[in-house]
Formats: sequence, structure tokens, C-alpha cells
Amino acid sequence: MANLEAKHPGENEYLQAVREVLETIETEYNKHPEFEAAKIVERIVEPDRIFKFRVVWVDDKGKTQVNLGYRVQYNAALGAYKGGLRFHPKVNESMLKFLGFEQIFKNSLTMLPLGGGKGGADFDPVGKSDAEIMRFCQAFVYELWRNIGPDQDSPAGDVGVGGREIGYMYGMYKKLAREHSTGALTGKSYGWGGSLIRPEATGFGAIYYVERMVKEKKDTMKGKRIALSGFGNVAWGAAIKATELGAKVVAISGPDGVCEIEKGITKDMIDYMLEMRASNRNKVEDMATKFPKLAKFTAGKKAWSVKCDIAMPCAFQNELDEKDAKELLKNGVKYVAEVSNMGCQPGAIAAIQKAKVPFGPGKAVNAGGVATSGLEICQNAEHRNWTAEEVDKNLHTIMNNIYDMCVEHGKEKDGSINYVKGANIAGFMRVAKAMVAQGII
Repeated sequence: MANLEAKHPGENEYLQAVREVLETIETEYNKHPEFEAAKIVERIVEPDRIFKFRVVWVDDKGKTQVNLGYRVQYNAALGAYKGGLRFHPKVNESMLKFLGFEQIFKNSLTMLPLGGGKGGADFDPVGKSDAEIMRFCQAFVYELWRNIGPDQDSPAGDVGVGGREIGYMYGMYKKLAREHSTGALTGKSYGWGGSLIRPEATGFGAIYYVERMVKEKKDTMKGKRIALSGFGNVAWGAAIKATELGAKVVAISGPDGVCEIEKGITKDMIDYMLEMRASNRNKVEDMATKFPKLAKFTAGKKAWSVKCDIAMPCAFQNELDEKDAKELLKNGVKYVAEVSNMGCQPGAIAAIQKAKVPFGPGKAVNAGGVATSGLEICQNAEHRNWTAEEVDKNLHTIMNNIYDMCVEHGKEKDGSINYVKGANIAGFMRVAKAMVAQGII
């Protein structure tokens, strides 16, 4: 870590992600002298390569705009690089390195042949017209298209990148590459290469994982009060599946504040979340405006201010801090599961674990999204679409397997389960063994 900090000063998110993994795998790693001989740690913490490029586009006023685009191809020991694209004004190299590093182990946990990668741009889609978003997406892919493909690197969506953005990028990719029915990008819409339930997959998978955490305690999801941060695809999918299982989503939040939904979110409200996301306003207050009798908006507050049994950060990295964790614990939270990548700060995780509250890490909890992206690539390769039931069955199986691996490697001497340790060891071991087997490259 000292060497890494000296080499990459100021890349705090990346260094935080690496430290968490290395601290939890240390004991297991040192049982394998072949790992040290091959310098696995020194190799795995550095990306294979990073592409950084200028993206030039024209806005609706005819003015030229310039953004920075990135693609981090991190590790391909298990397969072609796989990971989302994030469009957000705060996107930088450190953020994408942290996300790419996490993606290596998340993809490993799925047991699919997927390497780890991540990308994006400091483009802000909020307030942009459809035409502006299309022009930006086309310009972005024009710079990147030669370095992606189903057997090379397959990007997907992430924060700021949904089905609309993937559609514009995929259209440009097809025009340039002259390839069709391809898994070069995933998260495509159904009917032209997309998979059923892909938009819901991250949220569905997260709830499947949480359901296992609850069952581990001989408990049930029925009647559980759930607080979600965000209101994009991830929170939307989680709200659908949680409601199906009899839980009550009592809070969703946004940059402007929190909507408390005392009686639990309804189907109409869940459907409206998609309109909120598509509006590009990024205001959760819109929910309370649309459903004033069901939702109460409080400006400046987080989802964690609402009393809940299960807290699930679904929005952004480091969004839940130690103060939030203490508020949740004071209000009697029983389970915490990261759905966003590295959604909790280290102090928050320590406080939650110290209180003996089960904590699920993002690389395991949110793996349903990339798992279903992998299933989309399989469908593209077969030139057919699976039914929603087939996709959901495969997703459920993958999430159950991930949970079982976390328990196997995270079981402590006192019988408790350290899900963070379990996920990191299980994900790391598969990649490390592949790297040793493939030689020093």
C-alpha cells in the first residue's frame, strides 16, 4: 500500500478499494507461496491499460463542447473485459480505477468468463436534451469503438447511462464496426439484442442476496421496512422485487433530499420512478409532488434518516458515512447491504460490523447486473432471446451461488459471517489461480 500510495497520490477511491481487498485476503494469500512468486498482488492492483481520450460534440445551441472519456481495461485473466460506463461530472481516473478493480472480483464471483473493466466520461446528462445525449454518445463511441467487442471488452450501463444511452452507443458501434447482433455493449433494449429483465437485474439480484442474509438469521422479508437511496434502475429493480416478496420500501432519496413513504411504495410509484429517471431532473421531490398523499419529501435529508429494518445504498460510492451508520443503528436497522459500488465509507462498515449487524458488500450484492449482462452476451452469441423466466432463474442461481461462496470464505470462529471477507477471498482466489496458470504476462 505504501508503494501504491507513493505511485498514485491523491487517487483516494482507488486506494480505498485496494486497501479493503488486501486487508481481507492477507491471511489466505500468504498460504500460497506461488502467488507471491508470481507477484499476483503487485500485478492485480494495476490495470492492464487505460484509454483516455477527448470527446468533442455540439450542443443544441451549436456550441462545441469538450469532455474527457476513459476506458480502464483492468484484468482479463477470466475472460474479456466487462464493466459499465459512467457519465457524471465527477468521473475521473481514480474513480474508474476503483470501479474497475472492484469489477474484477464481482465478475469473478458470478463464475462467468468475464474479466474486469470500467469506463465513462465527465459528461453530465442532467438537463441535456435527447439530441445532445445522442450526439455525445456517438462521439464517445467514435473514439472507443476499435477497443471494444464481445471477445475483447464489453461495456454496459452505470450511473448516467441507461437503455437510451446504450442504444445510441450501440447504433454508432454497429455503423462503424459493421457488426450486428453482438454483445459489444450490453444493457440493450429487448427486441434488438437486449435481454429480458436486464434493467431490473441489479436490483433483483440485490434483493435475492438480502433475502439469503435474512434467512440466515431465521428471519423473513415479509413486512420488513426497506430504505433505498437513489431512484434509478437499481433502486427501481430493488423496489419491484422487495415488494413482490412482501417487504415495504419506505424511503427513496436523491441529491435534493428524501421521500418517506410510510405505508410502503406502490406499483404506480415504482412505475413513476422510470419517468423520474428519464426526465433528467434528478429530483426525488417529484415523487411527493406526484403522490402527495403517499410520499413526504424532506429536503437535504438522506434515506437513512427514515426508520428501517434494511438499508440499501443504491446510488453512489461512499454515500453512507459513519454518522449515517450510527443513525441507522440507533433506529434499529437489522441488515445493511451495499448495492452501489463501495457505497459505504470504511468508518460506516466498521460501525455496522462492530454492532454485529449483517453487512453485504457491493461486489457481491450488486453482481446481478453484470451477471445478467453476461447472460445477454450468451444470448447474442446464440442469436436468440431467452424468456424472462429463464433469465431470472439463471440470475437467482448465480446470486445464491455468490451468497454461498461468501459464507464459505467469510465464516468466523464465533459462527458469524464476515460477508466482506468472504466476497473478497472468493473473488480473488479464482482470478489469482487463473493468473498463475497463465504465466507471467
